Amino acid sequence: MLRALVLVAALLATGSALQAEAGQPLAITTVANPRPELISGTRTLLRISPAAPGLRVTQDGRDVTTVFQSQPDGSVLGLVTGLTPGSHQITATARNGHGTARLTVRPSTGPVFSGPQQQPFFCETTAFGLEPATQPDCSAPAVVSYQYRNTAGRFAPLADPASRPADLATATVDDRSVPYVVRVETGTIDRAVYQIAALTDGATPSALRPEPAWNGRLVYSFGGGCNGGYHQGNSTGGVLNDLMLSQGYAVASSTLNVLDQNCSTMLSAEAAMMVKEHFVNTYGPVRYTIGWGGSGGAIQQYAIADTYPGILDGIVPGVSFPDPLSVMRVTSDCALLEDFFAGPGGAFSPDQRQAIAGFPAYSSCVSWDQSFANRITPTGSCNKQIFSVSNAIPAEAMWNRDTNPDGVKCSMNQQLANQFGIDPRTGFARSALDNVGVQYGLQALNDRHITIDQFLTLNQRIGGFDVEGNPVGRRTTADQRALTAAYRDNVLVSGSLGLRTTPIIDQRTNLDHGGFLGDIHTTEWSFVMRTRLQQANGTAANQVIIQNQRTPDQTAEASRYQLAAMDRWLAAIAADHSQRSAQQKVIANKPSDLGDGCYLAATERIVSPLTYPASGPCATQYPVGTNPRLVAGAPLALDILKCRPRPVDFAEYRVPLSALDKDRLRSTFPEGVCDYRAPGVGQVAPLGSWLSYGDGSVGTFGHAPPPIRLR
Repeated sequence: MLRALVLVAALLATGSALQAEAGQPLAITTVANPRPELISGTRTLLRISPAAPGLRVTQDGRDVTTVFQSQPDGSVLGLVTGLTPGSHQITATARNGHGTARLTVRPSTGPVFSGPQQQPFFCETTAFGLEPATQPDCSAPAVVSYQYRNTAGRFAPLADPASRPADLATATVDDRSVPYVVRVETGTIDRAVYQIAALTDGATPSALRPEPAWNGRLVYSFGGGCNGGYHQGNSTGGVLNDLMLSQGYAVASSTLNVLDQNCSTMLSAEAAMMVKEHFVNTYGPVRYTIGWGGSGGAIQQYAIADTYPGILDGIVPGVSFPDPLSVMRVTSDCALLEDFFAGPGGAFSPDQRQAIAGFPAYSSCVSWDQSFANRITPTGSCNKQIFSVSNAIPAEAMWNRDTNPDGVKCSMNQQLANQFGIDPRTGFARSALDNVGVQYGLQALNDRHITIDQFLTLNQRIGGFDVEGNPVGRRTTADQRALTAAYRDNVLVSGSLGLRTTPIIDQRTNLDHGGFLGDIHTTEWSFVMRTRLQQANGTAANQVIIQNQRTPDQTAEASRYQLAAMDRWLAAIAADHSQRSAQQKVIANKPSDLGDGCYLAATERIVSPLTYPASGPCATQYPVGTNPRLVAGAPLALDILKCRPRPVDFAEYRVPLSALDKDRLRSTFPEGVCDYRAPGVGQVAPLGSWLSYGDGSVGTFGHAPPPIRLR
């Protein structure tokens, strides 16, 4: 996936097969980051190919030829250092020819393309054992530590990587047994704390001489949740993963790749790009990078692969959702339903509540309300992460309408301020939440689970939220600019960009009845993403959905199989040098044993097409439910943020209607009901992939420059 900068150079032919023929151009490739205009930090790994006689390389006029070393493929590889923010020129000269390439470098603290950064930004380096850091960059010197895997199946600290404890386990890398000793590097990049873990022989890793115990692959780990930012975060997606490390994979992540610490997938993409860049500069070229992680970790994988393709080569999203906007829509619906059932809808039976919510268990709505509804409010979710406790944001820094109107707002929506903008009338980020015209419980009515009177009462009293996230009697109305930006910037992931050519194994552990918080991860979301892929690309053949029960043995076996299958899939694509398109190569090289299916037991995996609604041999163990918007008549793609209205059509209600019922319907929906046959308000095609909101030199957070598409 490397993009070369072609240096037009007249080279003299020699007798060596590895040397350039006359007139053949040299190519300089920015290995650590395939986009030379997006380099970060003080160094970058470059490849020059093919090797040419008398090659001389300069960096801004300084001779750096000696940092380049010959490689088995006939190229030369070199790590150039001393880079500073700004433009740098690399010049290569070979006998009678020469050429130049230009790099644009940003500081390792960012931003690169995510736009102006949040201020204030509270540091949490000490949570990782790093030195205390100060705002606004929260930088601290990197620290290297070591762990080993013992024969009891646990990781333990190791002071000396050359030592060999008596209970040291072994790892198997490319059929070779190696000591199971792990190098863990922790540092700061893009204002995040990053971690990198890889097997080690005790020597310092080199970008020019690959670590013998590394298999050349990188797994990038993403963490779940969804919350506002303004703090560094105290957890990563996790890097001490036995499944991966035991086979020689390296694992990387950062605090800005945990969605519960940063619900901006654009910022997550930037952090992943920069951490991966640092990894390559440290360990050398990566054969390919696999995305890994569930829930909010899955959101990041889908969004990054679609909007910033190339950072991840293949993705394995677990218990997935498509994007943050889809998550917040179901959250707001469930919060409104919970308020309704606690008040005027108190007489609705449990079965009726479930029919309106659509989930296999109504408890899913309770979980959504209790775990994520505070993300709609300005401060309700501050310091309230789902998976780790953090008190990074001082109470006195938080927003208060009267005493601190410019204070920190922790809402999910605030994380998208560089995309949606700040409404000057309110001081809040513009919002794409909307429920005007939504007919809650429509399918429940037509299936005779609720009466027409209950349907009308529900829709008359459901209400919405004001700008501060307070329940109000009127429906929620989206901001037009936010709607347009949501589609234009692919915040609502369309599946039409990088996902078109990305191998996807959607790991759907069955959590529909998974208890509090687990049961928000309902199965229909895998099919929401599949529908978007189908609509955008004419096929979803590059997405495989595999279901398993949440037992430890099935979960472990599913993860093992899916990692191995993705590895084989990516290897086959890389080996395909045919003239097929990238999309065709992805589909054609899917392993023959890899397909939709489910685990009936840890030792029994069925390969069979999965459908919505569920059918086939997996349907009994793995039924698929719906959610409030699907019950209200929305299409399965769930890609309409704000519907266009149409007049009430009495024929769509499969129950008898009295004259009074008809009058109530008209008064309940004075603007009309949702016309899901029409595109949504503001629904436009994405501007494209690799959008930039600037490097922070212009504007402030929430007032970023208009997005531009990077070349």
